[in-house]
Amino acid sequence: MKVLITAALPYANGPLHFGHVAGAYLPADCYARFQRLIGNEVLYICGSDEHGVAITLSAELAGRTPKEHVDHFHQVLKEFFQKMKIDFDHYSRTTWEGHVEPSQTYFKQLLKNGYIEEKVTNQLYSEQDQRFLADRYVMGICPKCGFAEARGDECQKCGASYEATDVKKPRSKLTGAFLTLKATKHWFIRFDLFKDQLSEWIKKKNWKSNVINFAQNYIDDLKPRAITRDSDWGIPVPLEEAKGKVFYVWFDAPIGYISATKEWALKKGDPEAWKRFWCDEKTKLVHFIGKDNIPFHAIFFPAMTMGQDEPYKMVDELPANEFYNLEGKQFSKSAGWYIDLEAFFKHFSVDQIRYVIAANAPETQDSEFSWKDFQLRCNSELLGKYGNLVNRVLVFTQNKCNGIMPSYGDLKYEDEVFLEKIDALTQAIHAAYSHFHLRKATQLIMELAQEGNVYFDRKKPWKDPEGLNTTIACCLKALNALALISFPIIPDTAEKVWKLLGNHTSLKEQKWEAALQAGIPPNRTFPKPEVLFSKLEDGVIEKQRKAVKEAAGNLKDHIFFDAFQKLDIRVAAILSVEKVPKSDKLYKIEVDLGFEKRTAISGIRKAYPNPHSLLGKKVAFIANLKPAKLMGIDSQGMILAAGSGDSLEVIEIQEAPLGSSIA
Repeated sequence: MKVLITAALPYANGPLHFGHVAGAYLPADCYARFQRLIGNEVLYICGSDEHGVAITLSAELAGRTPKEHVDHFHQVLKEFFQKMKIDFDHYSRTTWEGHVEPSQTYFKQLLKNGYIEEKVTNQLYSEQDQRFLADRYVMGICPKCGFAEARGDECQKCGASYEATDVKKPRSKLTGAFLTLKATKHWFIRFDLFKDQLSEWIKKKNWKSNVINFAQNYIDDLKPRAITRDSDWGIPVPLEEAKGKVFYVWFDAPIGYISATKEWALKKGDPEAWKRFWCDEKTKLVHFIGKDNIPFHAIFFPAMTMGQDEPYKMVDELPANEFYNLEGKQFSKSAGWYIDLEAFFKHFSVDQIRYVIAANAPETQDSEFSWKDFQLRCNSELLGKYGNLVNRVLVFTQNKCNGIMPSYGDLKYEDEVFLEKIDALTQAIHAAYSHFHLRKATQLIMELAQEGNVYFDRKKPWKDPEGLNTTIACCLKALNALALISFPIIPDTAEKVWKLLGNHTSLKEQKWEAALQAGIPPNRTFPKPEVLFSKLEDGVIEKQRKAVKEAAGNLKDHIFFDAFQKLDIRVAAILSVEKVPKSDKLYKIEVDLGFEKRTAISGIRKAYPNPHSLLGKKVAFIANLKPAKLMGIDSQGMILAAGSGDSLEVIEIQEAPLGSSIA
């Protein structure tokens, strides 16, 4: 059977963290490894999602072109996946030239088949920038509550959602320029025309109830949805009258699965090989995603595919996971609530984190990484059960069997019971992997390891010379099974065990049933054992836990209230921003306090590489700080900012008038 596996394309706008791994990439990787082991023809595809207004905005703020921005993060993403041993067959990107044709063809066929309509709508336009601005570039007065600094799509004060055109007194987030409404033509996909077809299709799926319910509710409310926007960053709309228009990123991103497979086929030297997967109804297509991607993979992409003339395969399985948090809160680098991966991998192995994420996989509800649980699972399960069984059996084999595979001899009742447990557990683990139950798989793997430890202790081979060979032979059979069944989750460790059992081939080359049935041949010689895991000491774990908390909020010493009262913090508006010569981090900023203007030197240049993005902001300003000369310029106060380094963010004031005291 051919199995086509995709993992949600990560957005090339920042680094990933363990929450992303838990949602899609580790479950997909484990499933792909398992499917290869059981003999299926597997293609595991992914790639960087590199279009969209969020990237253009971040690129401008970072002082890069969009292409420079995505090039940087594409490499960051690739290196992260390599470190996590995520074994894609091909990792692509949506800026490769071959992504244009399938994206445009999807549009052309939807248009030809009557599923696309054009509309003229009024959109916000910046005369100063000479371009239409997407909602993320817009700020203004909330149409619901009147909040003066509302975003273009949502008010951060009252929580209301709206169209950017509803914002009162809209202006550019980048330059502060006021915006006007201007007519522009856009193209919409008629998702409402797919309601009945989608409903019938969804009814036949045996997906998680939360996925089915979410999808069905979404179908009931389907409306035409814009698929184009005014921009020069993205896939161009292939119509003469659509110059300056590109597709929304949500439209072209899932088509990236197809274009990535085409790129894989080209690099393989067989340009038509992609059709064997995407144009064969017998292929099993599995999309691994987080729950925030459900509408795009359960509704939008299937509907887009229903409107094609090509016989593209549609998704069979959609194992959408919930969210994976850090110590009870969402991972957030901007808030300092994240794990420094460079420091993490200096102390811990990839298999340790892969195992712990799998053991707590957010399959049916949100779950979390905690340092206490990480230490407990690594010490009591990976070391205390798995590693302990491997080490004691192999050391005993060296000392008492000359490092050679003994014969089974005459099996007693308890030996036969143990061998039956091995078979039963391997079958149960097979079923767990097949049904995307990683948590269950980890439990069963540890159950097998613990059964081996209990059997070894009960048989006491050191006291039973006559039954020694039988006991060790049965335990070695358990290790053979343990290496195979744990390979999808902890590949490096499983490979070590496989080699310690005297194998010269790789586990990647094995087939599940054949490897279990063949077992270990008689008289095989084993190499010298080695320790698989070391104990994680309290001090090491506490150091990591402390690093996270310090990054999120390292509180300074207590002060008395009268010390705080000495600070005169006022509301000020930024009037001008200039780069300080011979400095790569300082700005010379003029602010208006309402009653007078001041100049301040601020080290926020790396966080705001585009000086125009600061203009007009109302900020918190320490007005009674003693003047100081910095880089030859008099600084007459301080602009307050949160964060550190490149992630600094000025503290914005929304409604208080200029000169107001902040207390």
